[in-house]
Amino acid sequence: MKKLKLGLVGADAEGKGWGPAAHMPALDAIEQIELAALCTSRPESAAAAEKAYGIKAYHDINELVARPDIEIISTVVRIPNHYEVVIAALKAGKHVYCEWPLGATLAETEEMAAVAHNKGVVTAIGLQGRHDPTLTYIKELNDQGWLGDILTVNMTMLTKGTAERPSRQAYEQEIAKGAHLFNIVGGHTLDHLTYCFGPLDELSAKVATRIKQLRMVDTGEKVESQTPDNVMLTGMFANGGFLNYQIMSVPHHSTGWRIDVYGTKGTLIASTKGLPQITPIILLGAQGNEPLVELPIPERLRVIPAAVPAGPAQNVGQAYIRMAEAIRVGKPFSPNFDNALEVHKLLEKIQHSSDEGLTVKLG
Repeated sequence: MKKLKLGLVGADAEGKGWGPAAHMPALDAIEQIELAALCTSRPESAAAAEKAYGIKAYHDINELVARPDIEIISTVVRIPNHYEVVIAALKAGKHVYCEWPLGATLAETEEMAAVAHNKGVVTAIGLQGRHDPTLTYIKELNDQGWLGDILTVNMTMLTKGTAERPSRQAYEQEIAKGAHLFNIVGGHTLDHLTYCFGPLDELSAKVATRIKQLRMVDTGEKVESQTPDNVMLTGMFANGGFLNYQIMSVPHHSTGWRIDVYGTKGTLIASTKGLPQITPIILLGAQGNEPLVELPIPERLRVIPAAVPAGPAQNVGQAYIRMAEAIRVGKPFSPNFDNALEVHKLLEKIQHSSDEGLTVKLG
């Protein structure tokens, strides 16, 4: 089988960042795609990456996308730079994988999705939760009627706060650049919910900033926080089930992600200390009054080889294998840029509900 050749944009020579942590180990282990080129932002960083990884590296995205042998461009850079890379790749007729969120704004996302349609290429958005075996199994159980009618879904995501430790960079504090909790964690967790339980029909939300001062990791200075760190909403799924949802950045003792699902026939409780698309999920379940037990996840839902290391590379590898198959046979891939646009629009609806104090109808 001839491997598809991929150019990865975002490859720190010191192994820092999501590219070296998740994408490169996944690509190294799978058979369907070859990591054939790298791209960074400067000539010196490109030279360092080429030396560190032994792969041709560029510092100009236009040079990379001009290579006729490169079939896929993977965008793993800071969110404000997604647009430049993705548009260049699409205009060159390349298939594109982009990490979430697709654009820093809804307008950027709409434009990229439209250009992708016009070019007729396969696109993938890094909502890797849709490739997680445990989340997919939750979806299967719901689709099969194992839960019965959904009554209530309660989801919380309490992530590490920023008041007491230097963890934020200055660009993450600008709303227009899109690199904040509401966009990133909000997008991922909302997509998990609609993937497993279907679309929302209505919602009422509050978006707020609760931690007022942050110390920047890149400058060391303390700044006033401008971006949301607390999102609460209640809503109703199209199937009639209720949703209670909260994500928050807390200063101490964060508990991670948890979801409690109650149906007329069954109960599911899933949890992990990190984000569920990255860290292993423990899934408990029971039907009726049976005791809750840990549910085994079917091996058929794991398509990655054993060589893919545990952790961030797992679901990224699953996505790449399925994307490669979609390209080879000309079939649709999901989640794609259209799915990204749906999530961006949902985030806009949540913000609108909070700003106006309204219950918002969806669909």
